[in-house]
Amino acid sequence: MTDDLVPDDLWERVKPLLPAPPARRHRSPGRVRTPDRVALAGIVYVLRKGVAWRDVPAMLIGCSGVTSWRRLRDWTQAGVWPRLHQVLLTELRTAGKLETDDCAIDGSHIRALKGGRDVGPSPVDRARPGSKHHVIVDRHGTPLAVSLTGGNRHDVTELIPLLDAIPPIPGLRGRPRSRPKRLFADRGYDFDKYRRLLWKRGIKPVIARRGAPHGSGLGRTRWVVERTFAWFHQFKRLRIRYERRADLHQGLLELACSIICLRRLRKAF
Repeated sequence: MTDDLVPDDLWERVKPLLPAPPARRHRSPGRVRTPDRVALAGIVYVLRKGVAWRDVPAMLIGCSGVTSWRRLRDWTQAGVWPRLHQVLLTELRTAGKLETDDCAIDGSHIRALKGGRDVGPSPVDRARPGSKHHVIVDRHGTPLAVSLTGGNRHDVTELIPLLDAIPPIPGLRGRPRSRPKRLFADRGYDFDKYRRLLWKRGIKPVIARRGAPHGSGLGRTRWVVERTFAWFHQFKRLRIRYERRADLHQGLLELACSIICLRRLRKAF
């Protein structure tokens, strides 16, 4: 079961990024530490199945859900998931499977059942507590950066933070890429202030105008970001926010981005 949830190609990329385990005491060393790969299998199981941590089948996975949760907490604090995402983006660019000249950005609402930070009344769900996933993707829908905010946060407020969150992506001759040439967005981003900010960064804004009739043609380019949200929702733990801690939900989001990148990398060979 561990190999199914954490295949060799994923484990080979995660293992060098994990912090060293704490040294065991010579006297009264306690229980043997659960192997990192087994704990990661528990994290991926929760991410895919959407079950509560206490419901992780220990006999099937090899450890309890509490152990996997603790490892998720420690690895999130150590910054493992953004570095894993950057490693896979670099490999995709090296393989010629990353096209960042044209990017698209959007946000999507989810319910937040247990509250916590980055939760707010959702304007599309009768003001129930909710959060938002914001993502910027390349021409193929590969997630370049993702963030979590409250459900009442306007999409446009995450435009610049998401652009800044795109890591430098090496892999080809020349400078590492960290910004697109053109950015596609829907009417929610139609603010001249942000258009000027994009131009200052050397990015051409291609944003639908509010009040303009539909059929602008942007859908032929923007549909990839909607497909990326559909990919996120294949991970059932991301359909509804259960983590009170925003950093842990963000960590699961970044892990999902890495798995999506790995799937695209497999198709390249």
